[in-house]
Amino acid sequence: MHPVDTLRIRFDADQLALLNVVMAFLMFSVALDIRIADFRQVFRFPRAIGVGLVAQYLLFPLMTLGLIALFRPPVSMALGMVLVGMCPSGNMTNFLVHFARGNTALSVTFNAIVILLASVVTPLGFLLWSKAVPGAAALRRDFDIGFGDMALIIVQLILLPLLAGMALTHYRPQLVARIRGWVQRISLILFFGIILAALWGNRDHVVTYVGYAFVLVLLHNGLGLGIGYALGRAARLPEADSRALAFETGIHNTALGLLLIFRFFNGLGGMALIAAWWGIWDLVTGISLAWWWRRSTRQALALQEHTSP
Repeated sequence: MHPVDTLRIRFDADQLALLNVVMAFLMFSVALDIRIADFRQVFRFPRAIGVGLVAQYLLFPLMTLGLIALFRPPVSMALGMVLVGMCPSGNMTNFLVHFARGNTALSVTFNAIVILLASVVTPLGFLLWSKAVPGAAALRRDFDIGFGDMALIIVQLILLPLLAGMALTHYRPQLVARIRGWVQRISLILFFGIILAALWGNRDHVVTYVGYAFVLVLLHNGLGLGIGYALGRAARLPEADSRALAFETGIHNTALGLLLIFRFFNGLGGMALIAAWWGIWDLVTGISLAWWWRRSTRQALALQEHTSP
């Protein structure tokens, strides 16, 4: 067993309770950007949403296992990769797709769907795909992991706050318009503040293994972005749709992953490092890719205007 597989980033009962509250508040803030009408748009993009679901829940997990087989990381890091891959899209995807001149309406609809599916798909997908990780069976026996328990936590801390936020948006849109920005900023600051405090308390171990996590996350995140875009183009979707699917497949809600790691895996070090670094790195790559696509679109439009009669 690799030393990182025995590392624990521990939260006491009070810290874990605070983390749960902050996570629920974070999902409530995400819901302030989701409207009931967004779900009706599934009928506008049925093929694109189908392609996105295949990319996120079939191809990406398969490619994750391929990456694990190729690099043979410590088991706890491999499990972290599988868990992150089964988390729903991150709450930054809508902004990134809009900035990249992608299909924002598709992004909003797809993001809303996968968040609602998370209470079933995330625990079921993790328990299924993690069985294929070499050496995972022995490590999993050390923890009390069950589909029902994981699903219940996700319902309590993801689905219920999401529905509450959507209800407030529907019935009090003017109030939401005033508070949305501040609520979202405060929720992100609180969540990452807790995580950074936990990592700082274990900084010696973090410094030792963060280089390994960096390489794995770099490749894993790149695969996610690439699979979403490539499958969209292979399915002959419009460029704007393919860009949206790239971000929806490559940007993940690692806040949920970290919460599950602290709740069910006692802060297992390799898993926590992968999820924590994912949460930082996918924003770096997401913003960089969005800027590049936005710039290339602007140049293409300028060239078209220059060459048109």
